[in-house]
Amino acid sequence: MEDQFIVKSGAYRINNPLVLSLLFISLIGAGFFIADQGLLAVAALLVLPFAVFFLIKVFENPVVGFFAVYVVNFIALGLARYVLQAPFGLLVDGFLVLTFIAVFFKFFYEKFDWSRLNNQVLNVALIWLGYSLFELVNPAVVSRLAWIYSVRSVSMYMVMTVILMLILMDKYKYFMYFLYFWMFFEVLGSFKGFIQLYVGLDPYEVRWLDVVGRSTHILFGKLRVFSFFTDAGQFGASQGHTAMVASIIALTVKDNRKRIFFIVVAFFCFWGMFISGTRGIWGVVGGAGIFWLLLNRNFKLFFVGVLVGLSVFVFFRYTYIGQGIYFIQRMRGAFDPNNPSLLVRLENQAKLRPYLIQRPFGGGIGNAGAKAQRFAPNTFLSNTATDSWYVEIWAEQGMVGLALHLSLMAFILIKGSYIIMHRIRDPELRGQMVAIISGIFGIMLSSYGNGVFGQMPTGLLMYSSMVFIFLSPKYDKEIAEKRAAGIPIMA
Repeated sequence: MEDQFIVKSGAYRINNPLVLSLLFISLIGAGFFIADQGLLAVAALLVLPFAVFFLIKVFENPVVGFFAVYVVNFIALGLARYVLQAPFGLLVDGFLVLTFIAVFFKFFYEKFDWSRLNNQVLNVALIWLGYSLFELVNPAVVSRLAWIYSVRSVSMYMVMTVILMLILMDKYKYFMYFLYFWMFFEVLGSFKGFIQLYVGLDPYEVRWLDVVGRSTHILFGKLRVFSFFTDAGQFGASQGHTAMVASIIALTVKDNRKRIFFIVVAFFCFWGMFISGTRGIWGVVGGAGIFWLLLNRNFKLFFVGVLVGLSVFVFFRYTYIGQGIYFIQRMRGAFDPNNPSLLVRLENQAKLRPYLIQRPFGGGIGNAGAKAQRFAPNTFLSNTATDSWYVEIWAEQGMVGLALHLSLMAFILIKGSYIIMHRIRDPELRGQMVAIISGIFGIMLSSYGNGVFGQMPTGLLMYSSMVFIFLSPKYDKEIAEKRAAGIPIMA
């Protein structure tokens, strides 16, 4: 008879012939795996326990999976410089699908409130996805395989992100966690940029420059910093976007510790923005600043803002102050109407115009620009640079697609502004949402000069920002109820 007073330790519990046999077989299998694959196998086996722990946490709380998507969103393409041929870009897809599976199992035995998905931002995403699906039957398409490869960033990520957020991010605390998470990775990107500029590039970054980026990232012997982002353009725009959002939030937040946090973030991100050497940052900064001033509805503040904007314009356009400093010299080029880069872009648009007049639905998603070289290398569109997010949409989805996209984005801005100004009563929440929507407008404006809207990490940040604005009335109600009940807001 078994002694019920004996405490069974972990070692005692594996004292079973079946368990010992399985353990023995596993160890033999691991030995053969290591012998065959070497250090890669050792790394995989070391990572395995953490992967199992992560999966358990995701299925316990799918919000963990959602935030994991953003970890990958920030670092995946930077990792590709260190492990060649690894499909790190597909990690975003993988983590999104994993989170959807976790959500499915979470609500498998629980009643799901379908009203969570009754939101206009999802309607916008579905309309855009519907048009993307229509592009499959576009008679002008050369490669439908290119559609499969590119539709993910054009519309699939948007729909998947919106659905997950409407299900999972229904509490104000998740919005705040998201802000801290976002800004932590942006500051991390700033410091990586500082290391590149002031310490030096590592061998893998040098190799990337030699193979891909030297012509665009070493200008007149000066490095355009790119951090762990896809390129300097994406790095600069993302840093400028974050700097403006953090600055506006710092002006409205009440807690001094939070204010200091956002000021520090803004400082480092403005610094990172300038060392990127990206002239498109002026669209982000100027657009966000203008939208913030308009939503403030303060005439004196608006007047001061206009004067500051004009002063910046005059400084860069009509003076040579600081011309010996490379980064000022580089930024000054954004205000020159005869800038060679601008003229090349206008020339490319002129080439596209007669071709697209006869193709109102464009040449097909994924069939334009450098990325199309992989699928349709000998076509007119694949050999004509698009340079801009809007020019890319125009080339791939035609004037109909561009008009639809601009209309949907205008709806987001107009309806979002209405929600912020008329449906949010909490002043701190309103200030945060003004910062978010101002950042959206800044990226929209900047995307005329670069394709930042559709690239990682900015694309997912934009989609998430849209959802937060449309969820903000729910947050406002939650904050009011918690304050009335004396419950901490982040509880």
